Amino acid sequence: MKQETIIIGGGIIGLLSTYQLANAGQRVVLLESGETGTEASWAGGGIVSPLYPWRYSSAVTALAHWSQDFYPQLGERLLEETGVDPEVHVTGLYWLDLHDEAEALSWAERYDRPLQSVSMETVHQAVPSLGEGYERAVYMQGVANIRNPRLLQALRAALARLPNVTVVEHCPVEGFLQDGSRIVGVRTAQGDMHAEQVVVAAGAWSAQLLATLGLEIPVKPMKGQMILFKCAEDFLPSMVLAKRRYAIPRRDGHILVGSTLEDVGFDKTPTEDALQSLRATAIELLPALANAQVVKHWAGLRPGSPDGVPYIGPVSGFDGLWLNCGHFRNGLVLAPASCQLLADLMLGREPIVDPSPYAPAGRLADQKG
Repeated sequence: MKQETIIIGGGIIGLLSTYQLANAGQRVVLLESGETGTEASWAGGGIVSPLYPWRYSSAVTALAHWSQDFYPQLGERLLEETGVDPEVHVTGLYWLDLHDEAEALSWAERYDRPLQSVSMETVHQAVPSLGEGYERAVYMQGVANIRNPRLLQALRAALARLPNVTVVEHCPVEGFLQDGSRIVGVRTAQGDMHAEQVVVAAGAWSAQLLATLGLEIPVKPMKGQMILFKCAEDFLPSMVLAKRRYAIPRRDGHILVGSTLEDVGFDKTPTEDALQSLRATAIELLPALANAQVVKHWAGLRPGSPDGVPYIGPVSGFDGLWLNCGHFRNGLVLAPASCQLLADLMLGREPIVDPSPYAPAGRLADQKG
């Protein structure tokens, strides 16, 4: 089976990369070891911003800003194509009691972002359900959250309508097919598959795959746990973030509270300790949640990487091999720009941002040497 491109990994990065390339006329086979959209992309909160955007490098900022501007039109396009609404929900975001508020405000001025100090009185008027005891706040209007399970569902439906896309689930990739220094396909549980280009977009599992080529990439699983409450639709009008934890309102009154950050390998079992810790956070932020039932508690594995800068581009020494992985906590935030940049590079188009900070060349260690 000869295909122009094989993409490994059916999370937000793999799905959206497939969507971008297929809409540019490429034939694409998307391979997923389990079911598409059921790992980190499904498990995240869906805030369309890094949690603390001023603490990241300009490389992350460039992708985040492009994606933030693009998400509303992506949501509308997917709704129009599939009838599934990814629910891009613009609520704004309050950060409470930041230790680096001055840095945040100077970052906002530098990048012309609408972040400003606001009085606690203003916050309590805007978010009556917020708990007491907070002293300072900054607010950014226009920050949205996206209902990531619906986004994944919409992308899957959009791909199903494209004649030049094949999605193969329950198909773990075991290694790569090589012709000299060229990658010409993959070995899978369902047999060998050939392609002119292969893209690794396997999230936390990307390092294991690349190790079969003797490549070492510093991407590893970082577990995050979340809980979900159901409240009245107007209970929480805006996202709030304090002490590295956040509460996110969905349009129908569901409230997500997260998240932990745990270095425990590929274990994604939800734990009682995390449940109690997240519940305590939730009640401190929004005291009325003391009387609300936890509807769901789950965990996912983020693709941890140094400084959170993803690897996007060709792998030197392995013609035909491309990466789009290592997004750490910001896969959903950075996905539109990351996948557009990958498509630009693969198709020889003018890239939307300078690709050099994301280039795998020079950032991967060749273990064969």
